[in-house]
Amino acid sequence: MSNASEDLAALEGECELEFFTAGGPGGQHRNRVATGVRLRHLPSGIVVTATERRSQAANRRVALERLAARLAQAAIVPKERHATRPSRASKIERLTSKRHRAAIKSGRSRPRQDD
Repeated sequence: MSNASEDLAALEGECELEFFTAGGPGGQHRNRVATGVRLRHLPSGIVVTATERRSQAANRRVALERLAARLAQAAIVPKERHATRPSRASKIERLTSKRHRAAIKSGRSRPRQDD
C-alpha cells in the first residue's frame, strides 16, 4: 500500500459513509444500485458527495480524494495583512495616470468655439 492510500484509509476511519442511488446516465445498474457516496467528516463536519462514477468503489475513492483536498485547503492559514500607507512615488504615479486619462477623455469632446 502506498502512503497516499494509507492516508485515505485513515481518513475513511474518521468519516461516516452513506450510500444512495445516483441519477443520471448509467442505465438500470445506476438506477438500481446505491452507487452515490456521501462522506461526512465527523471531526470537522465537512460533507462531500460523489456520484459521477458508475461504481460505488470509484465514487468512494473520488469522495475521499475530494475530502482530503478540502481538508488540506481548510488547514491553510491566511497570512495576516499589515496596513501600509501609499508611498510618495505611488501617489505621484497615480496622479500622473489620472491626468493622462483626463487628457485622453477631454480630447474626445468637440472643440470649443471661442469668439
